[in-house]
Amino acid sequence: MRTTKLRSALGGTAALLLASVTLGGSGSGTAQAAPGTSPKAAPNASAAKCSGRSLIEHKLAGGTTWRMCWRVDPLAGLVLEDVSYQPKREKKPITVLGSAALAQVNVPYDSGKAEYNDITMFGFGREGILMKLDPAECPGGTIRKAFIGNKAHAQNALCVNTQARGTAYRSQDYAKQDGSPGKLFQAQGQDLVLFSVSQVGWYEYINQWIFSDDGTITARVGATGDLSPGDYSKSSDGWPIGKGRSDYATSHYHSVFWRLNFDLDGSPKAKVEQYETKYTGKKGDASAILSTSMSELKKETAANSSLRRWWRVVSTAGRNSDGHPRSWELVQNHSDKYDAHTFTKNDVYFTQYKACEKNANDNQDPACKKARSVDKYVNGEALTNPTMWVNVGFHHIPRDEDQSPMPVHWQGFQLVPRDVTAMSPLTPDERLGNNGHPHEG
Repeated sequence: MRTTKLRSALGGTAALLLASVTLGGSGSGTAQAAPGTSPKAAPNASAAKCSGRSLIEHKLAGGTTWRMCWRVDPLAGLVLEDVSYQPKREKKPITVLGSAALAQVNVPYDSGKAEYNDITMFGFGREGILMKLDPAECPGGTIRKAFIGNKAHAQNALCVNTQARGTAYRSQDYAKQDGSPGKLFQAQGQDLVLFSVSQVGWYEYINQWIFSDDGTITARVGATGDLSPGDYSKSSDGWPIGKGRSDYATSHYHSVFWRLNFDLDGSPKAKVEQYETKYTGKKGDASAILSTSMSELKKETAANSSLRRWWRVVSTAGRNSDGHPRSWELVQNHSDKYDAHTFTKNDVYFTQYKACEKNANDNQDPACKKARSVDKYVNGEALTNPTMWVNVGFHHIPRDEDQSPMPVHWQGFQLVPRDVTAMSPLTPDERLGNNGHPHEG
């Protein structure tokens, strides 16, 4: 089981899990609020500022600037706040998120002999859990320090780096009348990458956020470390690891939850829309006819993915220069939901913001004592200040290649800008006239 390595990492004192207090990422020596709460007067207020080591501000090669505050919370670990996005042709930053953090990592084993809630049981920001980063892990980047627990000195906690994304776009004009080739427009994309590492038992979790020059936000968790030597069982519970068929590593789940509070155009108020595209049963001259419909989620909702179904969170305070409301679309990656719990049965939850609703399950804030899991937060309230909870599941059936150390396996999602700007933030100057119906030739 996990406890052997975990106790070693904590020096054998489980009391540290209860007594540890996480201090500011800026090294200010002031205690930070719990996930989902805010030191500001109102949740998600965009006027909040930070400075020093708590501020991350970076202009990518394509001209896009990302700004945000960061801190370390005892339970959630890395917390991002006041996230804004400024493409090169926008005069001021466009606020996106009031706060974003992990809300749970639920790990039940197929054998039925063990289950963990890694965020609430151990805490990704606790002393002995949040790992000290080595400079070799952040090549070419900057490592930020944070005070963890009762330590007198700050430790390396966060890597801030950039990475090449590959081709951002490619478009070549048609050949000219004289036969010479048309002009080629192409660019290589760049991302701002942040990550911290938390060790729980034999697993090490990479908590990573990627902010792209095209406005896309990617949240993902990578699991690495080692297979636990205590988690071997009979063949029906796992997969044979090692020589022959004597050692079976137990299969298990990782259900990772994120909690996102929006601050679109400086306002916590927003709309949530669900879109469905369905086959009409009719056929046109060349292909089937499909119809797309929208329904606004006016009340708290628990929802699942389906063919051609998607959601976006829409600003009520700002529009792009074409007059379209700004919004951010949830793009889900592959997920194997764990259907043995009610709180893991849905892919996404939209709830009305409550500061005490901090974790997807095992929520311990006494102000929310009547509802301790995200499925219970959905109780029919009007949805005007939405919190989005994203659940991504991974069923880990171990393999020989998982040893040792275990290669990273990732699970996560994306927030993609939809009508945030009138054109792509990377559009070259010579293509700025192509807004709307393109001209032939």
